[in-house]
Parts: sequence; C-alpha cells; structure tokens
Amino acid sequence: MTTAPTWTITPEPVDSAESLELLRTYFVEVADRYYRLHEDRDSTPEEIESGLAGAPSDFLAPPTGIFLVGRHDGVAAACAGLKVRDATTVELTRVFVRPDRRGTGVATLLMEAVDAAARDLGAERIVLDTRLDLVEARALYLRSGYAEVPAFSDGPYAEVWYRKELA
Repeated sequence: MTTAPTWTITPEPVDSAESLELLRTYFVEVADRYYRLHEDRDSTPEEIESGLAGAPSDFLAPPTGIFLVGRHDGVAAACAGLKVRDATTVELTRVFVRPDRRGTGVATLLMEAVDAAARDLGAERIVLDTRLDLVEARALYLRSGYAEVPAFSDGPYAEVWYRKELA
C-alpha cells in the first residue's frame, strides 16, 4: 500500500534550526532573483549574511508575530510569517516554498493557515508588500483574495502592495 505525502502547517519558533534554514533558503532565492535581474549575477555569501543580519525575523515570534512552517511528510519545506502591525492588522512576510515542493498544493494550504493565524491574532486584515519581479507570489496573493492597494510602506524592495480583509 502506498501513502500519499501529506502537508502539515503549524506555528513554530522562528529561531529553530529548521526555521532559520528555511529563512536562509528564502533569502538566497529572493536575493539571487534580484541580482540576476539587476546585475546579471547571483548573490554572494557575504550579501546573504549581510541581508540576514540586516533583516532579522525575530519579530515573527509572539507577541509581535507568528511563524508558520509547512512540513511535507515531516520535512520543513515551506513557511510564512505574520507581523502584528496594530490591533486589527497583520503583515504577511517571508512566504516561501522550497522549489522541489512547489506544485504540491501547499501554497493554498499555507495561505489558508495564514488566514487562520491572522484571525487567531485578532486581525481583521492582512497587508503585504512585495517586488514586481516575484510574479509567482503576486499571482498567489491574487488567487488568495488579496487586492492591490496604494503604497502603505516605503521599504527598499516594496514595489507593489496588497491587502485582504478577513471575514
């Protein structure tokens, strides 16, 4: 008898070894995409280390946030974070699925878990910003009920902004 692989998505410490490895892999992917687009090269290890140090994820721990890890047959392979912005708004960040696990349906499951976690945090809405070149992520957000909105932040990589009202 063959059993199909399964996904589980649960809150986990953002500073665990598996969470940190997911975040490092996420940073490498988005940095490489940025540098390939703008400088026709991959990121360097030094740039990754600098990026990780300059953008810590410790705000994705209670009480200021939550970090969700998706496990495929027990192996950490996807993540998403929510940062509490105010009493009714959370910000989605660090959404990532390992390339070898894409196409398994986890993106929809991850976004459903994000909505549930946001509600558990008391949020009425989720906001996010992203880069224009992250077209797969942008398509996921639109499929998940997010709408493009005017700019609400001015980060160096914020090029498009989204919001989702929670029912």
